[in-house]
Amino acid sequence: MEGQVPKKRGRKPKPKEEKDHQQPQQGKMKEGKRGQHAASVDEKYTQWKSLVPVLYDWLANHNLVWPSLSCRWGPQLEQATYKNRQRLYLSEQARSSSSVLGFFSTVKDEIFRLMVVFQTPLSLLIVRLSSLESLLLSTYLRSYLFWSQFNEEARSPFVKKYKTIIHPGEVNRIRELPQNSRIVATHTDSPDVLIWDVETQPNRHAVLGASNSRPDLILTGHQENAEFALAMCPTEPFVLSGGKDKSVVLWSIQDHITSSASDPASGKSPGSGGGSIIKRDGNDKAVDGPTVGPRGIYQGHDDTVEDVAFSPSSAQEFCSVGDDSCLILWDARVGTSPVIKVEKAQNADLHSVDWSPHDSNFILTGSADNSVCMFDRRSLTSNGVGSHVHKFEGHKAAVLCVQWCPDKASVFGSSAEDGLLNIWDYEQIGKETDAKAPGAPAGLFFQHAGHRDKVVDFHWNTHDPWTIVSVSDDCETSGGGGTLQIWRMSDLLYRPEEEVLEELQTFKTHVSQCTAKN
Repeated sequence: MEGQVPKKRGRKPKPKEEKDHQQPQQGKMKEGKRGQHAASVDEKYTQWKSLVPVLYDWLANHNLVWPSLSCRWGPQLEQATYKNRQRLYLSEQARSSSSVLGFFSTVKDEIFRLMVVFQTPLSLLIVRLSSLESLLLSTYLRSYLFWSQFNEEARSPFVKKYKTIIHPGEVNRIRELPQNSRIVATHTDSPDVLIWDVETQPNRHAVLGASNSRPDLILTGHQENAEFALAMCPTEPFVLSGGKDKSVVLWSIQDHITSSASDPASGKSPGSGGGSIIKRDGNDKAVDGPTVGPRGIYQGHDDTVEDVAFSPSSAQEFCSVGDDSCLILWDARVGTSPVIKVEKAQNADLHSVDWSPHDSNFILTGSADNSVCMFDRRSLTSNGVGSHVHKFEGHKAAVLCVQWCPDKASVFGSSAEDGLLNIWDYEQIGKETDAKAPGAPAGLFFQHAGHRDKVVDFHWNTHDPWTIVSVSDDCETSGGGGTLQIWRMSDLLYRPEEEVLEELQTFKTHVSQCTAKN
């Protein structure tokens, strides 16, 4: 739409040639600063690379020719002794007709696509030789298999294309329906939310002149563009969205999904194929696709709604954050007005929110003030100023995404424009462990520094404990492109301390004997 103010988050990717064209020669001072910044990034990245065999049990790096604004784990398709096979939803964007996009052919301007790919991580089976030999073999194999073949410009052999959907507009957000793994929702730069049955959608070839794929459902209700705020309900087939019209919109797609969507007795496993589970109205236009109107429209924000989240225990309760710095809690059972409105939850725009799946009292927010705040809904009051449980300060740029860990109630992650993905544990705040690293922010549990530019999205894997997929937009550092990484930190870091110490103690005698022989 002409005359619109660009996104405040600076998440729009630019191809290298366009970036170079828009940045004419500047003064030596600015060039010097940029060079210093690049040197600093390279230095930190080199330091991180040297520690990978020690810090990670699994790491796959996949270069993207174009950036991705969203990544999301899909259903697990196969689980075996030596590997898991799982679907991964990924958006990848292109803006130039002369550009080759990832695995695919040349594409036309402004075509953005939703990719569905496989993740096949290798699980190491370490036989019980001696305890020390087992440990050393595990470390050696991790180093050799995952690191000796590491290449920032290469595409991981563990990530393979499954299907391409030519999306009508860029893919800003991808969310999957918990009640059926075949259904995903996407946000683009329009007022509509698009619903896709990824099994029945035809696999498209992104060639020049190719037409857009047709969504299975179109959710209408926003009056202006809705770009980033999107959520699927964990308990009911409800969809939630927020946009530039300052509103939060709720839909139910229950009536448009057949019984096979939520009936465990149907006998169909995720990805088994078959007919579409989306009911179609014969009177709908073939070009536009069937549309669904909103169940409710909720007004209370004074600026763009940047993110939304459902309560883990009720489809009628949800929350939202926006560029007005407000955190708002809603209850559809009592009307369309805010139940609780925290006027100044943080000191700048709020970019992300997540409601704890373990404890419905805790809510996270991420802000442009470089911090993450945790709120307890029991202490919030209407028209009040934010009173957080704790403020987590460890990023040096705007926080873009926050998400609770599904494997431990006190752990969550945050990614930011500083290129870092921080893992926090609020139970560690104030404990002796913080004193062991005086320079570390309180509660910081682990820091993933594998990306060299802003980490725009990440997602915890519910099928593979402590495994994360993350994507970065590398335009500032490389002039274009992005990076997809799938990683899992060493289990020595998150297992109970007593268990780890007991295991390491078993190596003591063997290590002493080996040292004496040498």
